Amino acid sequence: MNAENESEEIGWDVASTKKMMSYSLGFLISARIGGGVSRILFYFYEVEAGLPVAMLGLAFIIFALWNMLNDPFIGYLTDKSFKWSEKWGFRFPWIIFSVGPMLICYLFLYLPPERDPSNPWPLFWYFLIMTCLLDFFFSIYTTHLSAGYTVHFRSDYERRRASAINFIVPGILGFFQGLIFPLVYVYGDKNSVFLAVLITTIINIVWVILLIPGIRESEELKKRFIRGYEEAKRESYWKTMNFAFRRKNFLISLLVFLLWATAWGLYLASGIYFVKDILRMPLSVAVYIGIAAFIGFVGFIPFWTNVAKRLGHVKTMKFGLLLWAIFITPAMWITTLWEAILWSFIGGIAFGGAALMIGPIAADVYDECTAETGKHQEAMFEGIRTFVLRFALIIQAAVFTTVHIFTGYNPDPKALQTPLAQLGIRIHMALIPAILILIAFLIMLKYDLEGEKRESIKRIMKEKGL
Repeated sequence: MNAENESEEIGWDVASTKKMMSYSLGFLISARIGGGVSRILFYFYEVEAGLPVAMLGLAFIIFALWNMLNDPFIGYLTDKSFKWSEKWGFRFPWIIFSVGPMLICYLFLYLPPERDPSNPWPLFWYFLIMTCLLDFFFSIYTTHLSAGYTVHFRSDYERRRASAINFIVPGILGFFQGLIFPLVYVYGDKNSVFLAVLITTIINIVWVILLIPGIRESEELKKRFIRGYEEAKRESYWKTMNFAFRRKNFLISLLVFLLWATAWGLYLASGIYFVKDILRMPLSVAVYIGIAAFIGFVGFIPFWTNVAKRLGHVKTMKFGLLLWAIFITPAMWITTLWEAILWSFIGGIAFGGAALMIGPIAADVYDECTAETGKHQEAMFEGIRTFVLRFALIIQAAVFTTVHIFTGYNPDPKALQTPLAQLGIRIHMALIPAILILIAFLIMLKYDLEGEKRESIKRIMKEKGL
């Protein structure tokens, strides 16, 4: 179905490709910030900054628990009409307000004070305060960016296309931006980490400027928001939370997202340990592994998009989860760079099947809630999803801390790890993620928001002018 036919069928203008590309830069920014936190933060503070792993694990858990309670509340407080909403929009002002402080906090997170071996607590508190500040602004930013996806791109055609662009554009640009860290970082030199983060932050400022046209809200979109809040009673925070968690498909999507995010975070964060301690090579070789995964993922986006068009979002998600659970496991035994490159390529293909469906399925679930309540509350729902995502950080911190303590991981940047410590790295890189993804696949079998049920929700929203 082309854009003109889609527009005639659904009764509203279809978003342009230019708008989708601009909007996708928002996900590029969040991916670089979120990826930096999940991929290198634990390693940086354990190995380079020198914070004892038990204290680091504790700090991760405290900050994650605090933000679990904070994030849905932020979504609830900001997901309503304000005096400026009619002029500036509902999502646009919050995204612009939060992005600057978010980038500043991210930069300073990698500029910690020198550790005093006799008193590591100042480093502990610096880490905790900076991560909480970063997450506060990051939550506002990602909540409204992701919530806006649902209302800016409303039809199946738009959501499939926007989802593909949200991965292709950030994937290509983010891939080259992601090369900065492995090419700049030198084992044992924490200043090289800050330099890599500084360069990344400067590039992110450029993406912010180019993002603005994509997140601007049309007059028609502003009216839909205002109409929903004028015609529907605003429920209390806890009643809204209760409503969301009582929706079966909403709860399923949250659990699947949690398991997927936890597995992905563990795999990414393990990469630097894998290259340094198992392959025993400079981190620059991670560029080749990244290229292989990038080609497998991006090269097969058209394939997965066509599969989703034929089979639907749900079946494609299930298939992708099952494949990824299988092809993430080779990290349990590979020992050479060439093996890592080959399996990264295959894993990138499998990863795309599930990753591309995260956005469309979340949007479908939000539509179900909107059709029932008569108003848009996507920011609140995204806040709940961010709340759940904090469990992924807790699990990641707990896994790394537990495995490294019990396997005797040596945080010295120049240490040669024991076979037991190497096995621990393989476990938190491959075995545990594979188990989590397999569980996500089994849970997804209970999801039923597809076919005629989805079509009826679309009709209800159209009739209500939502």
